[in-house]
Amino acid sequence: MSAPASTFQLPARRRIFLMRHGDVTYFDASGRAIDPDTVPLNDNGRAQATAAGRAFAEAGIRFDRVIVSGLPRTVETAQRVLAETGQTIEPEIEPAWREIRGGKLGEIPAADLEAAFLSVFDGIVDERTRFLGGETIGDLFDRALPALAALRDDTSWDTVLLVLHGGVNRAILSHALTAGGRTFFGHLAQATGCINALDVGTEPRDWVLRTINYAPPSPLHRDVRNTTMEMLYAQFIQYRRR
Repeated sequence: MSAPASTFQLPARRRIFLMRHGDVTYFDASGRAIDPDTVPLNDNGRAQATAAGRAFAEAGIRFDRVIVSGLPRTVETAQRVLAETGQTIEPEIEPAWREIRGGKLGEIPAADLEAAFLSVFDGIVDERTRFLGGETIGDLFDRALPALAALRDDTSWDTVLLVLHGGVNRAILSHALTAGGRTFFGHLAQATGCINALDVGTEPRDWVLRTINYAPPSPLHRDVRNTTMEMLYAQFIQYRRR
């Protein structure tokens, strides 16, 4: 008896390149916090964005759409990537993918500051956890995931570049890792200027993660053992002592 003919067909998937913006400086020389909504890339961040663009160019990757959160550090990163790939694409703005919003540091009791800085990116994080006294992880999912679903529903693109933020990227990567769930993995490292590659199929559960936290200037992360928030908190403490 002959085996039944197989009806299997290779799934058709599209590619999302998900970047974190390049490096920025959140405190000035006097220790005063710089408005995170306006802070530009610093010299290191510009070099990271250019290196990422060069990696895309060397791989012959072309984008159908480029989407940013609208904050200057994402716009500048995208522009520097496109300068290297030689594509003339106007980045689209998706405000739902702005970084998770913190509250006012001055309103957080001193005894709670360490947890406020570090807990939101520590292991598997409860949706009720607030970032620096502001938005919760649940709030982040509530605004980020519908925009992601809308992107997937648009069939006009094959390859898209998203230039977003550490917290938002973790939400998207966690969603993909759980095949469409809402578990938040705070310990997914996202270096400034890093690249993630995700493939999406037609079904909501169809996610394939290809690359996570690839940073072209230092792909093996040789000199980094701390998280972004740990280093930011250390800077905050140092400046407060002055």
